[in-house]
Amino acid sequence: MTSETTQTEPVTEETENDTEKLRELITRARVVLWDFDGPICRLFAGHSAERVAAELAGWLEGRGLHGLLTKSELKTLDPHVVLRAVDRRHPRSDLVAELEERLTQEELRATATALPTAYADPLIRTWTAVGSRLAITTNNSPRVVRTYLASRDLTECFAPHIYGRTQDLHRLKPDPFCLNRALNAMGASPSAALMIGDTPSDFEAAQNADVAFLGYARNEDKEKRLRDAGATAIVSSLELVLRLLKDQA
Repeated sequence: MTSETTQTEPVTEETENDTEKLRELITRARVVLWDFDGPICRLFAGHSAERVAAELAGWLEGRGLHGLLTKSELKTLDPHVVLRAVDRRHPRSDLVAELEERLTQEELRATATALPTAYADPLIRTWTAVGSRLAITTNNSPRVVRTYLASRDLTECFAPHIYGRTQDLHRLKPDPFCLNRALNAMGASPSAALMIGDTPSDFEAAQNADVAFLGYARNEDKEKRLRDAGATAIVSSLELVLRLLKDQA
């Protein structure tokens, strides 16, 4: 799915076909599995994820454990990379548990400045209103998700189906574990579900769970990464999804 055309762009057969494919994805979905950071909000919009990753690496270094990370892992911009790297070397250890709790606390602080994704709130409420069931399937802490949803009065749209990071860190996406948990809990078949995500790991998890995927890409770099991973249904704004959903109501 290409990004939504503007009024000044010509409507081509290709864009019409893309819109129809998106309409089919939306119409077929009885269960919608949402990634959290990206499609619903930019969690680290005002609380740098890069700084969090650096602080986690610095905490390890302060304990004389900098050797646990490779040079590329030390330079990562993603705190989940740091967490998973340590877990691979010391799985289910007290060290990993403390590091995960530190990340959770940083994520909780980030909710205060998280930026809602445009059109996400009304899309969530509309999908709920038309009878679809929604779940969160994320690598973030479920405590963080609940805190953010409560701040936006969106809890009832998802509760109790919030499936986030557990102590089994090797089962973070792209492993389909959280998607399968959601489907099993909701008694839903993969063919009735649609996942909305913004990373290649989201796409891969959906593929592994045999769930249809809709990519959300807020910029060209994210769109390129999704396309390189194999995703074909991608939107740059949730406005088109909301409009098509309302057409079906």
